[in-house]
Amino acid sequence: MNKLIMTLLVFVLFSASSFAQNGTLNGRVVSTDNTPLESVTVTVNGTRFGTQTGPDGKFEIQNIKPGDYVLKVAFVGYTSKEVVFTISENVPTTLENISLNSKNETLAEVVITGNINRYTKAESNYVSKMPIKNLENSQVYSVVTKELMKDQLVVNQDEALKNIPGLYQLWASTGRVGDGGSYFSSRGFITQSLLRNGIAGKITNNVDASNLERLESIKGPSATLFGSLLTSYGGLINRVTKKPYDNFGGEISYQAGSFGLNRLTADINTPINDDNTALLRVNAAYNNANTFQDYGHTRSYFFAPSFSYQVNEKLSISIDAELSNVDASSMPLIYIPFDKTPNSLGLHSANDIKMDWRRSFVGDEFMMNTKTANIFAQANYQMSDNWKSQTVFSTSSNQSVGPQTWFYLLGNNEMSRNVWNIDGRDNIIEFQQNFNGEFDLFGMKHRFLLGGDIYRMESKVGYGYLPTFFYFDTVNYAGANPNYYNFTPQAAEALFAQGTHYKTHNSLTTYSAYISDVINVTDRLILSAALRFDHYNNDGNFDPAANTTSGAFSQNALSPKFGAVYQVIKDQISVFGNYQNSFKNIGYQLADVNGTPQLKAFDPEQANQFEAGVKINTFQNKLSATFSYYNIEVKDILRAGQLANTSVQDGNQTSKGFEAEVTANPIPGLNFIIGYAFNNSKINNASADVNGLRPETAGPENMINYWISYSLQTTKLKGLGFGFGGNYADKTFIYNRNPNGSGNNADVQTFSLPSYAVINAALYYDQPKYRLSLKVNNLTDELYFNGYTTINVQSPRTFMGSVSYKF
Repeated sequence: MNKLIMTLLVFVLFSASSFAQNGTLNGRVVSTDNTPLESVTVTVNGTRFGTQTGPDGKFEIQNIKPGDYVLKVAFVGYTSKEVVFTISENVPTTLENISLNSKNETLAEVVITGNINRYTKAESNYVSKMPIKNLENSQVYSVVTKELMKDQLVVNQDEALKNIPGLYQLWASTGRVGDGGSYFSSRGFITQSLLRNGIAGKITNNVDASNLERLESIKGPSATLFGSLLTSYGGLINRVTKKPYDNFGGEISYQAGSFGLNRLTADINTPINDDNTALLRVNAAYNNANTFQDYGHTRSYFFAPSFSYQVNEKLSISIDAELSNVDASSMPLIYIPFDKTPNSLGLHSANDIKMDWRRSFVGDEFMMNTKTANIFAQANYQMSDNWKSQTVFSTSSNQSVGPQTWFYLLGNNEMSRNVWNIDGRDNIIEFQQNFNGEFDLFGMKHRFLLGGDIYRMESKVGYGYLPTFFYFDTVNYAGANPNYYNFTPQAAEALFAQGTHYKTHNSLTTYSAYISDVINVTDRLILSAALRFDHYNNDGNFDPAANTTSGAFSQNALSPKFGAVYQVIKDQISVFGNYQNSFKNIGYQLADVNGTPQLKAFDPEQANQFEAGVKINTFQNKLSATFSYYNIEVKDILRAGQLANTSVQDGNQTSKGFEAEVTANPIPGLNFIIGYAFNNSKINNASADVNGLRPETAGPENMINYWISYSLQTTKLKGLGFGFGGNYADKTFIYNRNPNGSGNNADVQTFSLPSYAVINAALYYDQPKYRLSLKVNNLTDELYFNGYTTINVQSPRTFMGSVSYKF
């Protein structure tokens, strides 16, 4: 692997240096009202050079030989334009504000003569809360583009995130309010998808893919710009949604497949006034499918309207929403009981469980209903040529009602069947204000951010439970089971009526301010620094029955961030390093203070990351790659004290690793993405049962993801394409402990989920007015699992097909 990386770097350095005397063309494409236009096709006539504009309308084409050229600018719904320009040696040429007039044009009239790397996105407005190119950014992030999701027939966010190097799904969405969204491991730490367009946008169930423009996985501790409540020490997931554009268009798709899959989606966009300043886009989806087991079903509705209005040349506003209703039975979750060990069960791997995984071990559908109502509003104001204001408000509301089941392994091919009832809702409100500016100071260019936000969360969750800990019965999972169908929602309701009901009410608020500066010391050396101040106020848990509140506390925290980038070859290869920080508020706990139990306010837990690597974007964006090594250390972790039920704050965890991602478009029609991640996590100075061991939440040590697609370019079957790819993961531990606490490695007991290699394949025929697609997931019918405290079996071989009409 190391030889491969070194060979690639030498090849890129040699090739890139051979173009060093050529020139660069950059510019910006806007509409007649000066609105930046994204995804505009920009090509140099008579050459193979071509690219697309970013979210700010800007583009850049590198390594053009000196001479006179004609630039063609084409975009659906606008009149194409040709612009004459000249390239000189080592002197960048700039074409400012190329204006396109609105006009109905068909997609077929837009001819892309250059290569387009469809699986990469070189710039993001969200990673640093300002538009910065990937080569200028010391932060590592990965992007799943809408083109990649379309090629893979992705229907939900969890499927799309399999394209992120090192991101491992620990637990699929349960729909349970409070923590029902899917859990992932990133760089050895748990994370969830909690951000939408850079602000709070929680969805308790799995996110439908119909409204996704792209997904961003921002790596490492990122509390400085995003706060501690929406991020983890391993990173964060930000979903970027589709936005309105200023001509009529859209797409309607129908998809069907194995296990009763029926899915209908619609994407409709239209201007709603004559001058195209008011725009509306609606994305909607209906999904109905069974699981591969004898019982298990999902039915969902998703509706996402988005409205934008250009008030004048300086002010624009947008309002959009995500509304969903999901009825789903969760896949049965299998646990190792807290009072059992792998040795006592005689089980050390999921392969040891002699179960027919097509059996659900329920007698009917245990259905939970989940509702989401998220509303977002944003106002952008151009204060001057160099300063702009962004004001964002979001409210995220989730509600879930219904029973959930789980099983405990008991040994001797037996397990207990258990159930509880969930009834709750949560609501998050966030207000965020950002000011972005550009200015020169002491001969250096500064890109500056000043911002602040207020985050408010309220949660009310009820649990129906029994004194017998939700126990229903014990069954044999390896053979005949005469009581198999007895476990039904009706039987569970009878138990709920006999038990008690418990509700938790809690709320918290954070008030934050942050500042960031990206400084071009030279045109190649870029330094950055950021700092966050966070005031955290936890109102505690309220018990309505007792009319008491417990656990309330307030705490302040600072979170710094530093970065450095040096472009070894301008706009092609950069080396970078960063220091990043995150924190976790702990509050009051019973502490072991010199042998005496005392209630104490603990300091925030802190995570610090040092990272270094190389970023590449060369051959006219045909090759994009990131290689990085990181070291994360978490300190001030609570661990058990000498006295019973007390804690001390001197625990430590380290997480070190290497990540690599390469996307390329070497020849017209061929695109691929390849990712590799290695992670070494270890708990230090911790409780005796886990001290010195890999955390059960860290996921596999080694992971690989890849996808390769090719579409015919010049034959009569132009648009016919195929793709294949998949994922590999090492075995992962869901139990890795020394139950004796002896400190002897020989006493460590493990339960693992075996390694797996899953292969998927797709075939499609893409035309201007329609697209036909076929897909098979898990082509080799691999039996595999994921989880961290649970054993979750994954779907066998699955077929699906799709037909789409574009207008």
